[in-house]
Order: sequence, then structure tokens, then C-alpha cells
Amino acid sequence: MCGIVGYVGPKHPSDVVVDGLTALEYRGYDSAGLAVLVGKRIELLRTVGRVQGLRELVEKSDLSGSQSAIGHTRWATHGVPSVTNAHPHANTDQTIFVVHNGIIENYQEIKSRLQAKGYQFASETDTEVVPQLIDYYVKEGLALEPAFKAALKDLRGAYALLVISSVEPDTLLAAKLSSPLVLGIGDGEMIIASDPLALVEHTKKVVYLEDGQVIRVTKDTYHIENLAEEKPVRAKVELLTDIDGTTGKGNFPHFMLKEIYEAPNTLKLATAGRVHAHEGLVKLGGLENVAEQLRHIDRLVIVACGTSSYAGMVGEYFMEELAGLPTEVQLASEFVYRDEPLSRSTAVLAISQSGETADTISALKKVENYGCLRLGVVNAVGSTIARMTDAGVYCHAGPEQAVASTKAFIAQVTVLLLIALYLNNGKTEQYKPLLEELEALPDKAAAVLSQAKHIEAMARKYAMYRDFLFIGRRYAFPCALEGALKLKECSYIHAEGYAAGEMKHGPLAMIDPNFPTFALACDSPLLEKTLSNIQEIRARKGPVVAIATEGNKHIRKLADDVIYVPDTLEQLQPVLAAIVEQLFAYYVAVAKGLDMDRPRNLAKSVTVE
Repeated sequence: MCGIVGYVGPKHPSDVVVDGLTALEYRGYDSAGLAVLVGKRIELLRTVGRVQGLRELVEKSDLSGSQSAIGHTRWATHGVPSVTNAHPHANTDQTIFVVHNGIIENYQEIKSRLQAKGYQFASETDTEVVPQLIDYYVKEGLALEPAFKAALKDLRGAYALLVISSVEPDTLLAAKLSSPLVLGIGDGEMIIASDPLALVEHTKKVVYLEDGQVIRVTKDTYHIENLAEEKPVRAKVELLTDIDGTTGKGNFPHFMLKEIYEAPNTLKLATAGRVHAHEGLVKLGGLENVAEQLRHIDRLVIVACGTSSYAGMVGEYFMEELAGLPTEVQLASEFVYRDEPLSRSTAVLAISQSGETADTISALKKVENYGCLRLGVVNAVGSTIARMTDAGVYCHAGPEQAVASTKAFIAQVTVLLLIALYLNNGKTEQYKPLLEELEALPDKAAAVLSQAKHIEAMARKYAMYRDFLFIGRRYAFPCALEGALKLKECSYIHAEGYAAGEMKHGPLAMIDPNFPTFALACDSPLLEKTLSNIQEIRARKGPVVAIATEGNKHIRKLADDVIYVPDTLEQLQPVLAAIVEQLFAYYVAVAKGLDMDRPRNLAKSVTVE
């Protein structure tokens, strides 16, 4: 959601910024803009749509001699997608330009105050109050940086802010509160961005800004202060060693398909160096420093949003069945506002692909003074959640560009199983077989991918239905929820996921010849019960698509269409079933001519509540 890039240095600033915004396209956006300092004036370029449109505006403009620039990709919150609402936004005199991620909660109050003093506003956004407020304090007699700090103290909400001004042409100002911001330190150049992917092509030396910090940057220097105390902060410079700046599609037509096909390698990366089946050992270095605390945990609360919450639900089964640890999954957006008892023997585990999910960050902040152990399962190295938690395990899935999460879900499920096995420490008879099966799983994932043409043909058959039901039991239930979400995200078909045992408690009322069901019916102790649910659906003439284990011939008598997956342990069936569901959703979107990489109204990294 929304991307920020700023640059000061000897390269063409507009090129660096536009390239950085291109690297952040995966986050989701509806407009893009650029403010470039050229001589003593600032050129403003904005467009609705893709960054390519902004690049074309840059190519048509004379920006020679430019010294610095800031840019933004906007995902609409306040005001419709339009050129007027696109960032950057400026003060009336066009001397101060700002880009902003987050939400200014009291912007109406500030706007009314400024309007009473004669300020006029052009956009519907909350962001526009920021440059106007800085302008107000400048006209009150403050220099640019003190004016910026004074404005920040008036703001309530979440923000990552970046400022460029013709008043101080060699300087960028930035601040962070509950929205990510990172400084890239180059050789005679500096880059500020909302995501390290935007700067990794230029430098590997970074400083992650913390909440409440303000930074002043020139091409050679940076100075960080704590806003509340106005004291200098000694920054920790880190190296980007685990981030790959290569984000192309390769030979695939879409990022989503490329990332689905990366599933076998995702499994290998998630388990590499961690699973030692021949020794009966799980090694998780990220948890070793809290191993003693983990022994005293008697309750685990998993907090997450969207796809990550469904991975968490699979993890809930893992933790209780394999580790004997009472576990519950809560949506982070609800957990933040609940009042419930939490003790020092409770651990809170946050799951997030980006590590920047605003609601999940808020959930962790809620318990920071409770004495709870805070754990993380994230994909993005160096992200906010990775730095907030006491310990955790990286997914190592690599960059995920498509908005709909695919390989990250598979990596999260795998890592959660590793954590459960780590806590189990060989105490159950399932321990060794699961380790061995994890090593075999990449080849089985590849076998599922080899059926893509068959799944594509089925997707075309069902692409024009308006509704879909996904059902499953036990480990297959959260997988049903995830399958329904994928279909909704990519194809805009109304889809619901249900526990199969709930069919008679309401959902059967919806079943008719125009309401298909996607049944997860792999071999398990509850397979016969799932087959009974399928028969209930068929009795109401509902079409059925089934995922079944290879060798199950009986399922063909019940389902209209069947996709077979290799035999595996029940705990690992969600991984193989998820690949089928992902391919199905992808090919339905292809059949409907939709942009599955950038679904309407959605963003990859949800950095606002």
C-alpha cells in the first residue's frame, strides 16, 4: 500500500525515484507522482494509473540540472483516484512538497484551523494539510526543519512523511510513526524509501527509522532525532544481505503465476538448514535465545490478517496437536480492541508477509508492556515486525510481487510446522515422519504444478459462475477459507469458505445448480464425513470440484471434476491443496481477462488500519 521514494545525489533524481516506485508497484496503488527540484523551482508531475505513465511524463519533461526528487504511489483512502488527489501535495506557494503513507486522523481539525487563517485546499486528501501546516509555521518565523517538527507535533495518526523544498534545495526531511521508512546510504547519495526493495539496486547500507524519529538528509550526511525529546539518535547501520533486487516476471506472463511456480523452491528455502530428518532434528536459530522462555509458555495467541490469519489457523492445529500448546488465532484488527487477560506465560505470535501490516503491528504494540513473549513469522527481512518482536523465524520466500499471497502462505505454513516440531522436540511418533515428509514435499509440489493445464481447463469451465463455496475439515478447513479468499481476490467471484460439518447449519440453503462447491477431500480420518457432505450437495444438484489424494477412485462418482494431489501426511495437505487453489483462482482470472497481479481496491502491504 502506497510507496515512497526520495533521492538526493549526483544521479538523475527522477530516474532513481521512478525506478524505485516501479520496484514498489507490488504494494498496490492507483496513481503516481513526482516532485523534482530543478534549480530554484520544483516541477510537479502526477498521473492516474501505472508508474509507466509517470515515466512517460518524465521523459517528456525538461528536468536537466535536477538535484533531488521525491515520489509516491498512492492507494486511495481520502478522495477518489485523480491527478488532483495524487501525491506529492504542496503548500499554496509551491515551495514545500510532501509525500505521505498512512492516515492523518485529525486532518479535518487542522484543515479547518488553516482555512480560518486563509489557507485554501485543492484536494480531498488528508495529506495536503501537512505542507500547508509546515508553511504556516515557516511564516510564523521558523526555519524549515523546526517548522516540520512543529507540524509533526500537531498530527495524530500514522505516517511516513518525506518533504522536499525549494527553501533548502539540498535537503530532504522525513519522519516516521507506525508506517515504514528506511534510509539507504550511498557514496555521495542518499535514498529514503518505504521499502528496501526501492533502494537495493543503489546501496546495501541502510538505517531503519523507528517510530517518533525525524531525519534530515543531504547527499553526504544524515541526522536523526527523536521528536519527543529532540535529541540526536545514534543510528544502527545494517547491510541488506537477504534482499534480492531482481523482481522481474522471467518467462511468466504474470507475477502471480511465477510465484505459484516458485512453491517447490519456497519449501526448500523455508526448511534449508532447519530440517535434519536423518538426525531427527529441527534447528531454528531465531528461537534459540528465547528457548528457556518458551518452555514456560502455556498459551499462544496468533495474530494476523487475511491470508496470514489462515496460515495461522493451520498453525493452531500444529501447535495443539504436535506441541500440546493451547493456541488461538485472532484477527489482529479485532485483537487490538479486545479486553482480555494476558499473562507472562502467554506468547503472542505475529504473522505477516510484509512485516509492515498496520493492524498486526498495533497488536504487538498492545502487549509490549504486558510482559508477554512476542514472536514473529515474517517474510520481509528487517521489517517493522521483525524488529519489534523478541524472536522469530523468517520465511525466506523471497520477494512476493502479486497482491494475492501465494508462496508466502506456503512458507508461513511450513515455518509454523517447524516451530511446532521445535517445541515438540521429538516427543510424538509423528515427529520423524513429518521431518522426512518435509524433505519430500518440494517434489510433490512440483507434481501438483505439472497439472496446471488440467486445472486451467477446469477454471475456464467455472469462470462465469457468480458464487462459490469452499469446504474442508480439520486442516482442510483453513485451507478452504484461503481458497475462497484467493478466488475473491483474483476473480471478483463471491466465494465463502466453510467447515464442511457446518453445511446443514445454513450453507445448504444456498446450494443449487448455479452454486458450485470446491471440496477439499484428501485422505484423512474424516474423509468419509467430507464425502457425506459432498453427497448432501449433490442431492441439491450443486456442481462439485474436489481435491483428492491420488488413487481415490470413489471420489469420481461424487464430484463433477477432480484434481488429484500426491499422497502426503494430513498436516502437509494444506500446502498441496493451496497450490491447486492458487492455480484455479489464477486461471479463472485469466479466463475473465482480469489483472490478477493488481486486483481492484487491494494493496499488497496494508500499512493503515
